[in-house]
Amino acid sequence: MPDSTPLQLSHADMKALGEYALSAAMRHVETLRDQPVSRRLLSREETEALLRVPMPEHGTDPRQLIDQLVRDVFPHVLHADHPRFYAFVPSPTNWVSILADLLVSAHNVFTGHWLAGPTASQVELVVVDWLKSLCGLPESGGGIMVSGGSMANLTGVAAAREAKLGGPDERGTLYCSDQTHSSMAKGVRLLGFRREQRRTVPTDDRLRLSVPALEAMIRDDRAAGRRPFCVVANGGTTNTGAVDPLHEIADVCEREGLWMHIDGAYGAAAVIVDRGREALRGMERADSITLDPHKWLFQPYEIGCLLVRDARTLRAAFRLNDDDHADYLTDVVRHISDEVNLYEMGPQLTRSFKAVKLWLSLRAFGLSEFRRAVDVGFDMADEAERCLREDSRWEIVTPSQMGVVTFRWRGDGSLSDAERDARTPHVVDAMREDGYALIMSTQLKGRPAFRICAINPATNAQEIREAIRRLAGFAERLG
Repeated sequence: MPDSTPLQLSHADMKALGEYALSAAMRHVETLRDQPVSRRLLSREETEALLRVPMPEHGTDPRQLIDQLVRDVFPHVLHADHPRFYAFVPSPTNWVSILADLLVSAHNVFTGHWLAGPTASQVELVVVDWLKSLCGLPESGGGIMVSGGSMANLTGVAAAREAKLGGPDERGTLYCSDQTHSSMAKGVRLLGFRREQRRTVPTDDRLRLSVPALEAMIRDDRAAGRRPFCVVANGGTTNTGAVDPLHEIADVCEREGLWMHIDGAYGAAAVIVDRGREALRGMERADSITLDPHKWLFQPYEIGCLLVRDARTLRAAFRLNDDDHADYLTDVVRHISDEVNLYEMGPQLTRSFKAVKLWLSLRAFGLSEFRRAVDVGFDMADEAERCLREDSRWEIVTPSQMGVVTFRWRGDGSLSDAERDARTPHVVDAMREDGYALIMSTQLKGRPAFRICAINPATNAQEIREAIRRLAGFAERLG
């Protein structure tokens, strides 16, 4: 029961409630493999019936509310941490990082500026330096933790615009491939770029940005009086895991004086293993890199990162002029010498302590364990491709690369392309409702394709094969 202070619990009540909640979390983690990955998609009417209540004037036993979350909410979300979640980009977690999130919430750490949390800011600087080193960026580099790839891409383009254009310019032109993540389109729109200022470069037969097409676009845009300033390369696309020809793109950017941003939200973390490092050769030449630890570094949502070759470019883009300085931050800045105010390096003033969960888990497990975990993703995508090739009813669209394989149903060969394509969404829905594993589809060159992204380190070959067997069964029956 609460004591006399509003919104506070006694020691005994905190301990009992904490143990109750922690037990629920542990049950989820320990039984995850036995749970369905997904369930039938609830309608809005059903969710209203489950969860709509009037604003309460008086409280309810928190244990009853935890029970309701466990019963009515958590079972109906897609379990991106599940070993058989092969859709989108999985987000497998680890218990050390889960506890880090608990500790951060308990201490309610603010990392917007040095005055509020010098040690928390220092942890973030250390983690950024670790990631910067792994990606091959120089000592002059830096970076900042953000919520995820969308904010990292937006922040990177903002830095590029300031560095290359000096600010907003209606003639500024940015280039990205037709496989670039949709967050880039949203980000540049939020920064004020018109649709025609974002140029979509076609891809080659491996779905990598075409360098000849890029060079032709830049040449034509300069001739038309535009100001090319940035090329966005992919360091492992969400669709297929494709990595653009990074060295060739870097050569173009150096020759043309353009900023090179790599969207490695999904794939950049794979640089810690030999196969990933080989695929990502040239990443070290980028001016900025997006990397999401809540993907292939096995952290709970939300933790993304933007890395830059020169840390000064972030301050140039986000530090306010003296005329715009907030009076209430006077005490924050008056003692600054070599300290770092992280709010001056990105869009946010209020920032949570995101870096600590990656710091804690890397310290606890060591990089070698993370390497073992990343290798599983490569191995399981290779296993999925082997399984698909053993069955003539499947057609490989893009082979295993960076933990991703895409494929289509061929059946007995009697179906037209249109008939096969029309069947795909029904097979996806059946797979989701079955709950054993989640395999979904994407669009490749205007046609749907199934896609497996198998980067959870708990994934195994037997389950991959069973998931594909079930998918084939649905494809046959739905005919």
